[in-house]
Amino acid sequence: MAKKDYADIGLKSGLEIHQQLDTNKLFCDCPSLLRSDEPERVIERKLNPVVGETGEIDVAVAHEKEKDKKFLYQVYDTNCLVELDEEPPHDINQEALEIALQISLLLNCKIFPVTQVMRKTVIDGSNTTGFQRTALIAHDGYIEISAGKIAIDAVMLEEDSARPAPNAEGYADRRGEEDENSKTYKLDRLGIPLVEIATGPHMHTPEAIKEAALKIGEILRACKVKRGIGTIRQDVNISIKGSERVEIKGFQDPKMMMTTIDKEIERQQECVKNKTCRNEVRGALPDGSSKFQRPMPGAARMYPETDVPLLKIPKKLIDHVRKNLPKLASEHKSYLKDFGLNDEMMALLLKQRKIEEFSDLAKIIDNPNLVAKALALFPKELSKKSGESMESIDKVLDADVLGAILENVSKGKISENDVKTVMGKIVAGESISEAMAKSDVDLAGEVEKLIKDKPGLSQGAYMGLIMGKFKGKVSGKEVSEELRKVMK
Repeated sequence: MAKKDYADIGLKSGLEIHQQLDTNKLFCDCPSLLRSDEPERVIERKLNPVVGETGEIDVAVAHEKEKDKKFLYQVYDTNCLVELDEEPPHDINQEALEIALQISLLLNCKIFPVTQVMRKTVIDGSNTTGFQRTALIAHDGYIEISAGKIAIDAVMLEEDSARPAPNAEGYADRRGEEDENSKTYKLDRLGIPLVEIATGPHMHTPEAIKEAALKIGEILRACKVKRGIGTIRQDVNISIKGSERVEIKGFQDPKMMMTTIDKEIERQQECVKNKTCRNEVRGALPDGSSKFQRPMPGAARMYPETDVPLLKIPKKLIDHVRKNLPKLASEHKSYLKDFGLNDEMMALLLKQRKIEEFSDLAKIIDNPNLVAKALALFPKELSKKSGESMESIDKVLDADVLGAILENVSKGKISENDVKTVMGKIVAGESISEAMAKSDVDLAGEVEKLIKDKPGLSQGAYMGLIMGKFKGKVSGKEVSEELRKVMK
């Protein structure tokens, strides 16, 4: 479909982006860990609808009730009674609130000084309570893209839903183990803090929608959010002239947006011709098409959360957050380029959120590339080799340890080529002093003996034999220099 057609058909669209925050859960102290092992127990529930503030049962809620399913929940030792709906919610997670405020300010929003946590009725089984807790944090913001300003209508802080348990084919998207009478969920994801960002319907081309999604994504990644598949969900609201608003849920990849939007436009054009247009929620499919999920929900499913007091956001807290706003990746890239780092090193530092550590360690030694490798590349390689998680590697190789190693390089006590080896020894359990201690290897003598015992080999072959024999006790640079001397 040509670009000029979008104006002719009256395309209007907006975005809803849901991003998990990298903190403990929103209304309890449980960790936000997804589990793949067997649960400790399984509980069973049946959910029923309640009326919202309007005194009506929401149409989408009524649609779910008609299915009359029972729900099974897999419970782990990282869950508590709050997630089981056997205990009132605790105070809201302050770290999650501050991250939501950061995001709101980066989106140029106005923050509400007082807000009410609401209950959004959800009886598809994805919440043990039968509702999702959500709080409107900020409004009236904007982002700028090439097409102009795009309004940010609202920023909400809310709970994520329970995760569908894997079916026989394994977990895929948000489907799970389900039959006509029941559906099974895992409670590991329930309660993870989510920020929901809703834009105005001000995008009139698929390109503008994609650009806005990428811009919001850059802002989110500057803050402490979770990364990886399933941690961010993007929904697009679409309508054309003569049609009704349709929400398409479940985009994981912005690259698919343009294809899906074009296919939805074609579907809506057919609906206009056939006079079958309706407000509905549809799910995005991998080929760019979509399928019906449920009627479009309305305001009837919202009512106040009576177990949580009014949420007060003092000016002092807002000012503190404003003074400590994180920089966007584009700003960090400009800073890192001044150090002469290549794109790979910059990408690793940005992905691992190690810009601040880089700035501190770069003051110890005038070798930005080595600092970047020690911070982001070597730990990644050591993690892959040892099977340890990056989180545990980073705990061992913290800023103090890396600072001590780099200081010894700057003083000439160990060579630049020894850094990764020293880091590996520390990960394996040696102390810093043990890992950096020079060995008593007679390298010159060993090289001469090897060449005498095995004449005629290439320098690379000799180097491989020496490095294999001493297993990190000598650096590749030292071996290479010694071989050059002897093989002249």
